[in-house]
Amino acid sequence: MKAEQIKISLIQADLVWEQTAENLAHFDQLLKQVPRDSEVVVLPEMFSTGFTMAVQNLKKPVGKEAFIWMQKRAEQFHKILVGSILTEDNQHYFNRMFWMRPDGSFDFYDKHHLFHMGDEHRVMTAGHQRQVIKYKGRRFLLQICYDLRFPVWSRNTYDPKTDTYNYDAIIYIANWPQSRRQAYLSLLKSRAIENQSLVIWVNRVGQDFYRNWHTGDSQIIDAKGNILTKSEEGKEIINSFSLNFKTLDSFRNDFKVGLDWDKFNIF
Repeated sequence: MKAEQIKISLIQADLVWEQTAENLAHFDQLLKQVPRDSEVVVLPEMFSTGFTMAVQNLKKPVGKEAFIWMQKRAEQFHKILVGSILTEDNQHYFNRMFWMRPDGSFDFYDKHHLFHMGDEHRVMTAGHQRQVIKYKGRRFLLQICYDLRFPVWSRNTYDPKTDTYNYDAIIYIANWPQSRRQAYLSLLKSRAIENQSLVIWVNRVGQDFYRNWHTGDSQIIDAKGNILTKSEEGKEIINSFSLNFKTLDSFRNDFKVGLDWDKFNIF
């Protein structure tokens, strides 16, 4: 049976550059403020280190400490935790986004579009498989930051024979600076409208090592491009909201654009 509502909490936070223990301790305090009835908690991209490529400055194996923390906190607070970690795996590094369940099981997505202007491609290995998570009959597509600029990678599909969509919501996590703010504010609405999907965006705030400012603008957008809720600009804040899938289903049934979507596959 498909859930009609799922409560989600967006944690818009500042990050301390390359200081995993300090960041995890800070998120410990923030998690205590999440409403008890929230089922899914979303953290920013690379929440334990900031968007650093200096893997030599991080404790080996890179990402293990944050991964164990996610497992323990998901169990402790009995919530699904979503966020990405700079992860070392088989002598390769990935910007890896986890969907961590309270029982310790997890799925993950490795960022596909690596940010050349930030030298991410020189350090990270790109993922080549999309990840759609099933939860309470609903489907969530996992995406990371720069992926937002590439609409084919987030393309939804519709099967008229079974009346099913590939996904119902996209979760984007980011370290996207204020200097390019207008781009994501525009693209988020486009992804929602073109895919008839909810869009969930969680971005960091504060200044990074390179003195880039981040305003966050964490938000949830409906399939018509309307902003349903938005976190206060530039402020650390926990924004909790009930995703209304009944409204999404109704809109899709009344205005079934999926019937006319182009038919092609690239993944």
